[in-house]
Amino acid sequence: MILKKESFQELPSKRQKKYNMARKKKRKVSSFSLKVLKTGFLFLIVLICVYLLVNYVFRRTVVHNVSMQDTLYDGDNIIMDELSYNISDPKRFDVICFKSYKEKELLIKRVIGLPGETIQIKDGVIFINDKEIKDRSGLSEIEEAGLAKEPVTLSNDEYFVIGDNRKESIDSRSNEVGNVRRKDILGKASFIFWPFNRVGIIK
Repeated sequence: MILKKESFQELPSKRQKKYNMARKKKRKVSSFSLKVLKTGFLFLIVLICVYLLVNYVFRRTVVHNVSMQDTLYDGDNIIMDELSYNISDPKRFDVICFKSYKEKELLIKRVIGLPGETIQIKDGVIFINDKEIKDRSGLSEIEEAGLAKEPVTLSNDEYFVIGDNRKESIDSRSNEVGNVRRKDILGKASFIFWPFNRVGIIK
């Protein structure tokens, strides 16, 4: 009788152990599932942020000519900042990306003249509102004044742009491009990310 009593008392203990082990397994499964859900949710947020940055803030573009050499070279992969000009207007000497309906392609040039200004190029020197401006050092000389041989007055939404490689650039000096309208400016060329040996901020 004593043996039966002991075995009877041990039975609930075994069941309890099995029950406790089952509860621990469920807790582990629940904890793992929660971690997976959290990781998946964070990954989704990262994807959404990357999508928004790539499509509404920064855009990758490739340089396809030598008109901005030595600042930008043919084949350079750059980041175009699409947000900055939603907050403020382009400044003189900014390197901008814009859509040219005459050329039917994306162009990259440097801003020289701002809305309302009068630009003229005389003997390779740029004059704005009859005052000579100090051009950025290291840029090639201006041999062809083009349309700017005579004074060019910009409207309140136009910009005068020139490529850094003045000898090879088709820009506001030419009828093929002309003055750039504010609404056609897509963003600011801000950063070179490829090739690796040219990584850096565009100045």
